[in-house]
Amino acid sequence: MTARHDVVLFLLWAGVACVLLSAVAVVRLRGTLMRLHGLAPASVAGVPLIAAAIAVDQGAGRSAVKTLFIGLLFAVGGTVTTIAIARASRQAEGDDQQEEGT
Repeated sequence: MTARHDVVLFLLWAGVACVLLSAVAVVRLRGTLMRLHGLAPASVAGVPLIAAAIAVDQGAGRSAVKTLFIGLLFAVGGTVTTIAIARASRQAEGDDQQEEGT
């Protein structure tokens, strides 16, 4: 085993651990906002770590850069999507409470 292989395995297992942690959090937590918080490790760390592992395994080159870019898109896109879902669910909860009050 080379040092490069060890780095790939470490990054891969760290990413998989983040995704599994998120899966457990989604199952265990209650409420929409709490579950969205539980998804954060997968979108912010899990997928980018897995993409980094793949990029290191591919070596220097265009394919590694493309893989890292995809990981970055997942990290940014996951965060933006989480914010949008949180705002929509918060607004829906507010609308439900206003309908019950009137």
